[in-house]
Amino acid sequence: MNKKYLITGAAGFIGYYLSKKLLEKGETVIGIDNINDYYDVNLKHARLGILKKYENFKFTREDISNKEKILEIFKVEKPNIVVNLAAQAGVRYSIENPDVYIKSNVEGFFNVLEACRYYPVEHLIYASSSSVYGNNKKVPFEESDSVDNPVSLYAATKKSNELMAYTYSHLYKIPATGLRFFTVYGPMGRPDMAYFGFTDKYFNNEEIHIYNNGDFENDLYRDFTYVDDIVEGIEKLIDKGPNKDNLHRVFNIGNNNPEKLMTFILTLEKCLSKSLNKDIEFKKIYEPIKAGDVPKTYASTDKLQLEIGFKPKTSIEEGLQKFTDWYVKYYRKL
Repeated sequence: MNKKYLITGAAGFIGYYLSKKLLEKGETVIGIDNINDYYDVNLKHARLGILKKYENFKFTREDISNKEKILEIFKVEKPNIVVNLAAQAGVRYSIENPDVYIKSNVEGFFNVLEACRYYPVEHLIYASSSSVYGNNKKVPFEESDSVDNPVSLYAATKKSNELMAYTYSHLYKIPATGLRFFTVYGPMGRPDMAYFGFTDKYFNNEEIHIYNNGDFENDLYRDFTYVDDIVEGIEKLIDKGPNKDNLHRVFNIGNNNPEKLMTFILTLEKCLSKSLNKDIEFKKIYEPIKAGDVPKTYASTDKLQLEIGFKPKTSIEEGLQKFTDWYVKYYRKL
């Protein structure tokens, strides 16, 4: 029997890809998104336009911070599985606009938990973040590491999500799984992410700012994870179902193969050159590391691999080529 999925943040990057994959399998998806203007809403509408072509997709434009409305949607739709991907994203933006993070990431997630309490679900999967590891020096980051020292409000809200989910899982027997995402990228991705912004700046004839002091030896490392690999991991977790003996669990979901920021940028240049069929080079300005940025994010994915056989397959060369091919076509740059 087909399941009914409720996905918050369905017009977002990961939410769109997960919704599309489930819809292709014939599942019913209830999508919720507030279509906020944190980044270009046209991209959100483009993603939604693709999802709305599926008969088994139902969309409600709503903010998860509206408790009354969220409870009503759960009451009417009675979803089997909930995937909470709605959140105010971005580390640096949380320094400038803290209020929206509390409203969406704390209040909004609380409302989703309350809805799961009153209208029980088979499994709640929710987005956490690699940012919860703060300035941990030990790498790779493991789920058993201390995450008591977040260095941004965004990270603090994600850590609070894990605590709230644990409590609700314990009190109300809600099977819940948190996923700590590590730098997800790909076509139709978030324009606020560095790789997308670098590509924008090239076409605007602007310099790109690289926050690594121009220190190639001690460069920032990131665990770049292609979106299809992330979706496959979520799918496998859904198929496996929750653990009856351990109702709340948290997993890293990343690439387990960190790349230097400069390697990523030079690969992006090569891929864009190929998409445009000409050699290009970004104009680069090197600056000090930004407040709140973590020098190295690198996931141990042993726990998830043991659980579902999760093993990302997409190299940065392959993933970035797909991104630049999409970008050039979508923005008609040829």
